[in-house]
Amino acid sequence: MKVFIEKSNPEGVVKAPPSKSMTHRLLILAALSDGVSEIGNLAFSEDVKATIRCLSAIGVSIETISEDSVRITGVGKSKRPQTLLDCGESGSTLRFMIPVCMMSEGEAQLTGSTRLLQRPLSVFSELANRQGIRFTKENEKLTVGNGLQADCFTLPGDISSQFVSGLLFVLPLLNGDSRILLTGNIESRSYIDMTLYAIRLFGGKAQWVGERELYIPGNQRYLPVKTEIEGDWSNAAFFYAMQYAGFDVQVEGLRDDSPQGDRVCIEHFKNLSSRNEPVDLSDCPDLGPVEFVFAVLKYGGCFLGTKRLRLKESDRVQAMAEELRKIGISMLCSDNEVRIGVYQIQKPDSVFSGHNDHRIVMALAVLCCFTGGVIDGAEAVNKSFPDFFQKLEDLKVKIRYET
Repeated sequence: MKVFIEKSNPEGVVKAPPSKSMTHRLLILAALSDGVSEIGNLAFSEDVKATIRCLSAIGVSIETISEDSVRITGVGKSKRPQTLLDCGESGSTLRFMIPVCMMSEGEAQLTGSTRLLQRPLSVFSELANRQGIRFTKENEKLTVGNGLQADCFTLPGDISSQFVSGLLFVLPLLNGDSRILLTGNIESRSYIDMTLYAIRLFGGKAQWVGERELYIPGNQRYLPVKTEIEGDWSNAAFFYAMQYAGFDVQVEGLRDDSPQGDRVCIEHFKNLSSRNEPVDLSDCPDLGPVEFVFAVLKYGGCFLGTKRLRLKESDRVQAMAEELRKIGISMLCSDNEVRIGVYQIQKPDSVFSGHNDHRIVMALAVLCCFTGGVIDGAEAVNKSFPDFFQKLEDLKVKIRYET
């Protein structure tokens, strides 16, 4: 799908969508609890559908009780998967479900998009090898054996926090206590903290004991809850970018005390608005695309901790460099740093590409409010924010669609 966005003057109030990151966590913990949970204010994005699909495959009953609420009958420790687990394009789903499968009653097969299966999984393959668990990938399918045991797990701190969170979901249910030791620089700590917050919500115990070590008592059980998903700071950042760029846009539906690390977007936009210190993205890589756009609209910027942006739905550093060249902007990119200078913004000289990446599409949409332009592959927003363009239209942005 192509979207044609006119140069516009967005204004109005927008409600933040439900947090995709928190939705994954609450769905999985509800599935592993003993009893019936109800979760409200849920948005059925493609990534969330992938997690629901995989949980159903392990025997979890998930019933839609309203347009944004589900009732989940948990299975405690997971059962033998009944069908292939299709993770779609969701990295969270794949990395969260692998440990769930490792404690199931039998082997499981997981699949997903080609790009998803190319993303790093070495942490789990090495863990499986150490514990004698089958972990093989062939013919676009990943086969995962069972038998995960409580242990002391040593993981590199600069890999995706999804590996740590995936283990944290299941370790409380194993026989015996476990520890997770993180080495090197610890990135995306806030996502680990979000997982710990969710575990506590379901009556579980897991905690930091020092800066680099997590302690997880075993032989626990999760209790069912009735709760609602909080607003998503990651996706709200696109609207805050408009606000701090000078448009009369207000965002509501967010918690100031949220465990979501991407609430730091406010601090970053203020920083970039006053030419302050470099911005570190190592703990919040999802903010990269929109903050690159914001830097272009303001005074440029220096971004550190950018290497993990290359391992997302697209290589987000390369993708944004390609797209910004279409308005006369050059990004200076190294392994773990991006610099954007001060340029005179031009009209795009060609159609923007969404690179099959929801955050690239949404960042370019913010840019198009200033420059006008066409984005090809705009349907990628369905991955996390299906009604993104409708919310833009509610803010008086003029959009035309072509399928």
